[in-house]
Amino acid sequence: MEIPHESGATTTPMATKRRKKKASSKEGEFSHALHTCAKSGDLSAALALFDSAVTGGGGGAPLRLTAHHFNSLLHLCSAAAESLGGDEPSRRSAVDAGFRVFDRMVAAGVAPTEATITSVARIAAQKPHGGDIAFELVETMGEKYGVAPRLRTYGPALFAYCRGLQAEKAYAVEAHMASMGISPEEPEIAALLEVSTKLGLEEKVYHYLHRLRSTVKCVEKSTAEILERWFSSSKRAREVRSDGRDVGKVKDAVLINGGGWHGLACVDIGLEETQKFAESVASLAMERETKSNFRNFQEWLEAHNEYEAIIDGANVGLYQQNFADGGFSLSQLDAVVRELQTGSKRKWPLIVLHNKRVLSLIENPSNRQLIETWRAEGALYTTPSGSNDDWYWLYAAIKLKCLVVTNDEMRDHIFELLGRSLFPTWKERHQVKYTFTKGVGNRIMACAHR
Repeated sequence: MEIPHESGATTTPMATKRRKKKASSKEGEFSHALHTCAKSGDLSAALALFDSAVTGGGGGAPLRLTAHHFNSLLHLCSAAAESLGGDEPSRRSAVDAGFRVFDRMVAAGVAPTEATITSVARIAAQKPHGGDIAFELVETMGEKYGVAPRLRTYGPALFAYCRGLQAEKAYAVEAHMASMGISPEEPEIAALLEVSTKLGLEEKVYHYLHRLRSTVKCVEKSTAEILERWFSSSKRAREVRSDGRDVGKVKDAVLINGGGWHGLACVDIGLEETQKFAESVASLAMERETKSNFRNFQEWLEAHNEYEAIIDGANVGLYQQNFADGGFSLSQLDAVVRELQTGSKRKWPLIVLHNKRVLSLIENPSNRQLIETWRAEGALYTTPSGSNDDWYWLYAAIKLKCLVVTNDEMRDHIFELLGRSLFPTWKERHQVKYTFTKGVGNRIMACAHR
């Protein structure tokens, strides 16, 4: 059967099918190549792919790019723009490329997502007066695109204003956040605190000190240094010293959970609250996981409840592996296990790792012995197929009232479900982050820190 074509020519169903298959093949090749560029951080190659795709380079019609394609390109542009601070021409090129990609996305009728706006805001913040552009993007994203901002969406504008000592504009960003029901966390509060201290805005300084007190129970070292500089140099600090208080102890008090003048203490949630929190997490998990699988884990955990630390295995194994030959690093995971054992008299932590990941790892004979050792020692729990292992390690750490080793910032949607009443406090008290160094013989050594 022949089908008339608009041009007057005829075509057959078989020919139409071949064209669709060819187009699908080209789109698949483009997606794979772009994914490879994203993994290696190769912006130049990604932009060459983009130009070829939108112009139909190499013959054929232009490809129809998806929101995912555009977001991958924008993420590469934003990462390059932020990392090339000293190389002005390259940084400007990355910024220009980012706006070119975004303009093409809008012109093609592809709806921007929150991730889109966040990347474009990060790119905009690298331009002169970039804070204004970034903030305008956030202010108008709901009206223009029907997309709600998240905390990360505000970061580029807020941090740009703070770096530029544009305090009033930074406070306006915070006010807009509040109007959207979004609360700043330690990085945002610290930036607002620092710009306030640098400009000597005493009322704002103490406002943000109290925000830290109520929001962040145990501050980072960089935040403590902002506090130390304020109390060491301001007129108000001299008044405090004359009142008999030892300002020199502020930093130490913060870092060792001592709770200096403004009560910056490190306070854990109570036993009853912890139990309710664990029940809440279990309830949320079973709404999203196969109930029998999660109940099995709960029962297993009741019988194996002596752990002092839980490891987010995927987070540790994939840490800084986003390069060409990167992959899951079992040696990194082993280094964290060894570090925890060193600090707990050889007691084994619990590694939570997805079943699919473990099956892939043991295909390599050099990995099998280590994994079997972990299993034999009860140090490994494999989550079942189709599960989200975040629910498992999170529940285990809350239920057993122990530490969790992960660099996950815990800002994804599942963590947003937990609210802001107990979760931020629990996270600050129980999360342990890590870095790696090379030891003797290039052996990977883990360094844990709070």
